[in-house]
Amino acid sequence: MFTGIIQAIGHIQHLTEANGGDARVTIAGGGLDLSDVAIGDSIAVNGVCLTVIERTPTHFSVDVSQETFACTVGFAPGDAVNLEKALRAGDRLGGHLVTGHVDGVGEVTRAERVGESLRLDIRVPPGLERYIAVKGSIAVNGVSLTVNRVHGAEFSVNLIPHTQQATTLKDLGIGDRVNLEVDILARYAERLLSYASTSDKD
Repeated sequence: MFTGIIQAIGHIQHLTEANGGDARVTIAGGGLDLSDVAIGDSIAVNGVCLTVIERTPTHFSVDVSQETFACTVGFAPGDAVNLEKALRAGDRLGGHLVTGHVDGVGEVTRAERVGESLRLDIRVPPGLERYIAVKGSIAVNGVSLTVNRVHGAEFSVNLIPHTQQATTLKDLGIGDRVNLEVDILARYAERLLSYASTSDKD
């Protein structure tokens, strides 16, 4: 489990392909404190929960499956990536609960300056829009953000200067693709409502 509060910006260093489209990916931590990371621990890379299988004081490696490559973005050598270590008991929950399981890939349709903030409009894949609500939470490339507007299959977020500085989102432009994870509470609410509706018909 994660919070969507990014701890460092890393870079994809190496990608070694394996059989079946899987790959081992080595990531430079970009100042992320890896001293307390054990083999088998989870780190969110651009919002994707991955298991550490090797590490040094400055780098760590993960195995990425073909399925993960197909459902996410952000694993090409040279890519800058948002990094967050898994939440520990007693840690502050500064963002919102993020599982690291990407729900879909969105596309940036607008990127413009509004004062010192950066406004991003993002189009979501079909079916995901029902989980997004104004003033609700969403994770974009692992970053916990508040939804400001929703219009059909698109939503808007504003990035304050700190978020621009601390994450890779400041570099996004029109046409860029991003990993999206909707608020887990929205999925549970849908499930409960669906169950209640089915029960009423019985």
